[in-house]
Amino acid sequence: MAGSMNGAGKTNAHPHQSKIYSEFSRFYDKIFERIFFPRIARVIASLHIPFGARVLELGVGTGLSLSAYPLDCNVVGVDLAQDMLDQAAEKIRERGWHHIILRQMDALNLDFPSDSFDYVTAFHVVSVVPDASRMMAEARRVCRPGGKLVIINHFRSERPLIGPLVDLADPVTRKLGWRTTLKLVDIIEGAPVSIEQKFKTSPRSLFTVVIARNEKEIAAVG
Repeated sequence: MAGSMNGAGKTNAHPHQSKIYSEFSRFYDKIFERIFFPRIARVIASLHIPFGARVLELGVGTGLSLSAYPLDCNVVGVDLAQDMLDQAAEKIRERGWHHIILRQMDALNLDFPSDSFDYVTAFHVVSVVPDASRMMAEARRVCRPGGKLVIINHFRSERPLIGPLVDLADPVTRKLGWRTTLKLVDIIEGAPVSIEQKFKTSPRSLFTVVIARNEKEIAAVG
């Protein structure tokens, strides 16, 4: 998902209009698999997803992460970019994954009832969507109370020298469809979540792993 930004970190273009996420979808895995997959696989394994758990992955793209999910859980992957989903669908057919389904869908307007999933994951997506706060609100809505929200993303460094330095790249990355200035607090402040883990998989990593518990109230019955 991508597009050019405007205002408070919002984009004008849709994901399928992004040069990286559309025109280069065929080469996406070759470029990013070595960079992203080991980290994603390690995080998914650490979740110990139980039998029959319902998992939603936002911005599933070409399905780079799909092989990391246990075969005995139920995974739904959504993305707006159909050309990316076509690549993911090919992986599913080739490997006979019957536990995974794909849907073309906007992560900002999810077509699922509330409390539909036990886990909602978003890998390298939060800084790409037009409205990260809205995406996280939708993630919390469709995740059951007590469920897990799992994010891997680049967030603006809190280090006084690193943060401003990386900010210099922001005008360029915005044209490619993502921003470097997003802070974690921008998407969780005031939200009913509790962060259970926040870490980097290596000291030099640019990416932060966040595992949070959805603390929203259980909906009243009747």
